[in-house]
Amino acid sequence: MHQALYRKWRPADFEDVCGQDHITSILKFEVANNKTTHAYLFCGSRGTGKTTCAKILSKAVNCENPINGNPCNKCHSCLSIDAGTATDVYEMDAASNNGIDNIRDIRDEVLYTPSELKNRVYIIDEVHMLSASAFNALLKTLEEPPENVIFILATTETQKIPATILSRCQRFDFRRIPTGTIAQRLSFIAEKEGFKIDSDAAFLIAKLAEGGMRDAISMLELCSGEHNEITTETVIETTGTNSRSSVVKTINAICDKNYEIIFDQINTLHISSLDITVFWNDLLSYYRDMFVIKNTKSPKNYLDVTENEFEEIKQTASRFSNSVIASHINQLEEAFYAMQKPNASKRICAEMALVRMCDNKLTATNEALAERITALEDKIAVGDFIPQSPTPKKEDSENLKSDTTKNEPPSEPVYADKQQKKVLKQLNCWPEVVKKYSRTDVSTSSFLGMSYAYKDGDDVVIRVPGTFTYDIIGQTSVKEKLISLINSIENTSLSISNLKVEINAEKPNFDDDSGIDEIIENSK
Repeated sequence: MHQALYRKWRPADFEDVCGQDHITSILKFEVANNKTTHAYLFCGSRGTGKTTCAKILSKAVNCENPINGNPCNKCHSCLSIDAGTATDVYEMDAASNNGIDNIRDIRDEVLYTPSELKNRVYIIDEVHMLSASAFNALLKTLEEPPENVIFILATTETQKIPATILSRCQRFDFRRIPTGTIAQRLSFIAEKEGFKIDSDAAFLIAKLAEGGMRDAISMLELCSGEHNEITTETVIETTGTNSRSSVVKTINAICDKNYEIIFDQINTLHISSLDITVFWNDLLSYYRDMFVIKNTKSPKNYLDVTENEFEEIKQTASRFSNSVIASHINQLEEAFYAMQKPNASKRICAEMALVRMCDNKLTATNEALAERITALEDKIAVGDFIPQSPTPKKEDSENLKSDTTKNEPPSEPVYADKQQKKVLKQLNCWPEVVKKYSRTDVSTSSFLGMSYAYKDGDDVVIRVPGTFTYDIIGQTSVKEKLISLINSIENTSLSISNLKVEINAEKPNFDDDSGIDEIIENSK
């Protein structure tokens, strides 16, 4: 019968265990110096070597000829444990044997000395699945263990283990195996098995395994199939994952606002029956990598990517600001949760989320607003004050001038005549106008504080520093409020047609400069 590769290539001693040197070095020392304890707790995600190390340890403590803490794998004890015939090494799956009766059987057995080996070893896998009563029954045995009995508990969910059990075990936390380490192991196994795998394909399989060696070897065997050589295309086709190029293509399409490519990518996933949520996780991972590259000094320490992939991510990240990346990550997460709802259309959720990511005006989240503010700040920093709207036609301009009920400023900004050197008379009530206006609209009053007001005959003229401020103050609703305040303070009867707004960053040449500093100070 065919033996699965992950079983065939399971490490036989501590030296073969990959990526857990911080654990295997201690276990070898304890065995070599006869300092093993009565209870061990192996914690960690799946496929990281917990059960493997438990079996190696069971051989090491019973080996007739141990070598520097490692089992020899040649003596009767080692061979019988490997074959599963050693009655003194008992393996139990707590997921299916989690009752108190199962633990009572163990508690009764430990009273007897080992029948053929030096030590009796109990390996309890997924120990967190034991019932509360079973844990209580196990507790007494762990507290006062008989001689020559060793318990090795393994779990993927340490938080479910009672504190009373944790305190009586020597705990080892198994880390996720580095992607590079898994890729090297896969290349080694492929070479021994007689098939080829290129380095990029090995790295992709290792990355898909997410730190689990067993999953990686299983995927390697799946991809080997009828192929003479395993390539990245083979891995993508066999595992049903998404190609990296499609992720990059989608992200660049978002930046370019290319809706055609976006809908084409989702449509391709839909008709090929690939899981959109897998593609979604790949998008999230890519955005996370971009954020790491933009905000850390040594990004390669936190990324599982090849050199070519690193340069690719770096180039893509240069097209996005931090606020945009944060906004997009938030929208991707919201869409992912929406996809999990009953009867939700993953295709529509994905398409609409990507469309909103193209245009931040389509969403009102805090992150999207921050993205828009950042874009505005960037324009201000470089002096990009050119209006986006086209110059209106002559007839439209005439209609706009005559229609004072509209709430929009003229499309064509009015600039002060810099050649005109006339002396102006300042509007003395301006500080009070700004102060009263701020009580109803603080944000707009800050723009008023950057402006100067003066009288030109029967008219009131407000000079603003740029087109952005002009667009704000030039709105009909703002001008109506200002005229109302001026009339109430000055006891005049001016109409909105008497209020002019013009662009001139220079300070006006007032005939009486007293009070202008007060205007600016009070309006801040």
